[in-house]
Parts: sequence; structure tokens; C-alpha cells
Amino acid sequence: MKDIITAKKITTVKRERIKNIPKSEVVALRDQVAYQEGQVVSRTLAQNPAVSVTLFSFDKGEEISSHKSGGDAFVTCLDGVGKITIDDEEYILREGESIVMPAGHPHAVYGEERFKMMLVVVF
Repeated sequence: MKDIITAKKITTVKRERIKNIPKSEVVALRDQVAYQEGQVVSRTLAQNPAVSVTLFSFDKGEEISSHKSGGDAFVTCLDGVGKITIDDEEYILREGESIVMPAGHPHAVYGEERFKMMLVVVF
């Protein structure tokens, strides 16, 4: 009887780290994503199977409609005033304030005024 030796393909995966923002430099997060009239603008800073970090700007009256996420979503207001809806309950967020939108619960984000936020989703 012969031994059968098989070779497994070794795949090196480049782990993505922080991107789209200066490194080794002091920055104001609210300055890293610009407002655009009539739009929601996003800038991804990190994305991998464990975590997602994204900056958003909302023009007044713009929104991300209700949806669910597979991870807990931590929102911090960077500028302006936003309305966060979780399970049909509304919360107003102002600069420096944060809220967690729990995984699996419907949530939405609305720009009460022009509004910037950082979103960290942990899966």
C-alpha cells in the first residue's frame, strides 16, 4: 500500500487595515468626509469580516432607510444633528453623542440637519 501525499494550496490573505485616511497625522474625523447637496456620502476606513468603520455625511433630509445588520452598530455624531430609529423608537444625536444599534434590530438614520457620523460595526 502506498502513502498518498497531497499538497494543500497555501493562500496568503493580505489583511486590510485602516485606509482612506492619513496615517501618523492628527486629523479631525468630521473633516474626512464632505457634505454633498442632496446626498449621503460614505468613506470606508476599515472593512474586514470582524469590523467595519465608515464615515458618513448626510445632507439635511437625506436618509438610510430601515434595515438590519448582522453586527452591533456603534454610531458617533461628528457634526450636526441626526435622527436614529431603532425598532420604531427615535433618538436624536448631536455632536459628541453616541448610540448602539443592536444586531438584528431594524434601524434607520436621517439627517435632521446636515449630519456627519462615524459608524463602527462589530460582527
